[in-house]
Amino acid sequence: MTMASQVLNMPNPNMNFVASSSEALLRPCSLRRVVPSPVRQGEIYLKRQSLTVSEIKCRVKSFKVSSTRSCLARLWREVQGLNNWENLVEPLDPLLQQEIIRYGEFVTACYKAFDLDQASKRFLNCKYGKKSLLREVGLADSGYEVTKYIYATPDINLPIQNDACSGRWIGYVAVSSDDEVKRLGRRDIVISFRGTVTCPEWIANLMSSLTPARLDPFDSRPDVKVEAGFLSLYTSNESSTKFGVGSCREQLLCEVSRILSKYKGEEVSITLAGHSMGSSIALLLAYDIAELGLNRRDDSDHVIPLTVFSFGGPRVGNSGFKERCEELGVKVLRIVNTNDPVTKLPGVFLNENFRVLGGRYEFPWSCSCYAHVGVELALEFFKMGNPSCVHDLETYLNLLKYPRRAEVENEGMEVLNRAKELVLSVQNFKAYPCIDATLSAVNMVLDEHLSFLISLFLLVDIVSS
Repeated sequence: MTMASQVLNMPNPNMNFVASSSEALLRPCSLRRVVPSPVRQGEIYLKRQSLTVSEIKCRVKSFKVSSTRSCLARLWREVQGLNNWENLVEPLDPLLQQEIIRYGEFVTACYKAFDLDQASKRFLNCKYGKKSLLREVGLADSGYEVTKYIYATPDINLPIQNDACSGRWIGYVAVSSDDEVKRLGRRDIVISFRGTVTCPEWIANLMSSLTPARLDPFDSRPDVKVEAGFLSLYTSNESSTKFGVGSCREQLLCEVSRILSKYKGEEVSITLAGHSMGSSIALLLAYDIAELGLNRRDDSDHVIPLTVFSFGGPRVGNSGFKERCEELGVKVLRIVNTNDPVTKLPGVFLNENFRVLGGRYEFPWSCSCYAHVGVELALEFFKMGNPSCVHDLETYLNLLKYPRRAEVENEGMEVLNRAKELVLSVQNFKAYPCIDATLSAVNMVLDEHLSFLISLFLLVDIVSS
């Protein structure tokens, strides 16, 4: 006799029946109402009341979510990368999966709120005010409050650019509310960035040469190098113009310092999330905060966790930058579609795979090699009919939300695999003498051509849509 029949045949309507797991709730007993009682030893009590199947499933889902949320307050440090997500990525832990999606939706908000209407007074800026932003984009129940908008401007002059101010809205800073603090187990500062949209940003993406970051005024660290275009977006300002804004860096560091001072006595975390170019700005900011020691409490050795959730992000700096980020304790989780070409840039040829020979000998040009920072969470999606979707943020989030239902279309994958093999065969050449300057120049030219083609392809796709 099944559990459902036992429930249906109970003579006493007040008698309760115990189900050992939520899986049992989806069996034929779906005609009974699930009434959550105080949980004792993981048991759920069912009372004899009528309820539809859809309502049962909804309540089971709510129970699972509430159980997951109760764990977050205890395990948030592990989810934020305390142990570099060991045993959480393969297979993907449900709690981590939920948090990645949540932070991804904060990034999606940047795209939804970005005004692309040329007739609008807010063209290339945010459509909404700070108080209404999250509500307007469908995140009214997120439990966060936006405290500041962030603007960036690359140090690039275009003849087609005739407006006085080229600083564009690229993201925002938000802080968790008091009620959300109880669920999260700490006060969370979220800083979210969108990807490339404007022409100066596209051009900045093509500036694939490495340049010293020099963000620490007391130690220039010339061996720590980052991509020139990303650094320009992060540090350039328009303070000399009448309506110009300070650099993206100045805005962010001032706001982070203000919030940390306000919640000085609380448990705090700093979470940065970005897509494409936005993930590069997020990583530069995380490095900057850590290098300046803003995440260190003055009166103790306590370090505020710094975590970056990167969606489809390119490489940002060289191996020196990667090693310094690791020394400073910056945690980076890279969510990557294996078929997304943007994640292969810059450094198509000179990258972390081309620094060491035989696992022992480091090439003299290794300082000119780009390197990814952090732990990779690999996804896979490719659609021959719509190749640009491989870099789309919604595609990334859908793969995370519906991993079993996501259909990976492998049309044209043979061509991609052959291209990969060709690149690898080129990387393995050993007979030709190469020097650092030559390889850097070749790498820069190849990256710029490939970046231009990808940028042009994506730009045409955006315009056509």
